[in-house]
Amino acid sequence: MENVDEAGGGSGVAVPVTGRRRLILTMLRESRSPLGVTDIAERVGVHPNTVRFHLDALVESGRVERVHAAPAGPGRPPLVFRARPGMDPGGPRSYRLLAEILAGNLAAGPEPAARATEAGRAWGGFLVDRPASPDAPIREESVGRLVRLLDDLGFAPEERPGGQGRIALRHCPFLELVDTQAEVICPLHLGLMQGAMTALGAPVTVDRLDPFAEPDLCLAHLATAGAAP
Repeated sequence: MENVDEAGGGSGVAVPVTGRRRLILTMLRESRSPLGVTDIAERVGVHPNTVRFHLDALVESGRVERVHAAPAGPGRPPLVFRARPGMDPGGPRSYRLLAEILAGNLAAGPEPAARATEAGRAWGGFLVDRPASPDAPIREESVGRLVRLLDDLGFAPEERPGGQGRIALRHCPFLELVDTQAEVICPLHLGLMQGAMTALGAPVTVDRLDPFAEPDLCLAHLATAGAAP
């Protein structure tokens, strides 16, 4: 019985495979059983250290995995290598097309803005970094966590000075979709912020998002949680 080595999980990073590395990968895919470093080195005609270098890269990219060979006597079985099943992760991606399809489907349904807001609220609560303490955070801590979340997501947030409760957003990671699906993308973003504040138990929420309130930014407006609009 072969056991997957826990150290060989791989990161799944999609990187091109060319030259000798592709030759080794093809060899492993065509082999009916896992191969050891020495076997591969002899077939390719290179030093075992060179093979180890390429195998490490293939394991890291998620294309190959390390396993222990079937025991053949006392001692720890040697490590061998086999190709991971599945498609080559090095191919092109089209996440923007996927996003356009999903946003278009949301926009075509009933009450698209309301549904987008609810979807955003669910994800905001999932994404925000919640405090370890069960006590509800104060306003400054809540807004700080929201700003960090928005920064992590790529919105380049800046809390406006003066205590007016506004956060400027100088970048939109969904900008290409806003051009065609603003009726769902902006409500989704608003819901995301609202969901984050609700999950925090914050004393404030985001009650309004003004898209392109200024030529180069959007403005999120904070208000006391539960206050009448």
